[in-house]
Amino acid sequence: MNEQLVTSVLNDLNSSSVDITASAVISTDGLPVAYLLPSNIDPDRIGAMAAALLALSNRTTAELACGELDQIMIKGKNGYSLLLQAGNNHVLCVTAREGAKLGLILLDARRAVRNIVDVLR
Repeated sequence: MNEQLVTSVLNDLNSSSVDITASAVISTDGLPVAYLLPSNIDPDRIGAMAAALLALSNRTTAELACGELDQIMIKGKNGYSLLLQAGNNHVLCVTAREGAKLGLILLDARRAVRNIVDVLR
């Protein structure tokens, strides 16, 4: 089943860095496909927020003539939220601790995106 394969990709991603605290693959309409989230986080809520961010960011990049959306990065006081486009219909959401080596996390996340796209074809 695709969900198990995507969860396996997320497991590999999360184990690539101690600074990654959670990850999820969300469809562009806001439905969680697979996720590794702390028990206090509702995957449906994350899906809805990711879809809203994705829609607004796509519109913003189009209006500002920035080309096709690639990624969204949100920095909070305690860490980061990263959203990376995973094909036309999905997005990878990753959270990381403050002080994380974002370059390495983005490298691993992009590798995970390629694997997710392959699995969800």
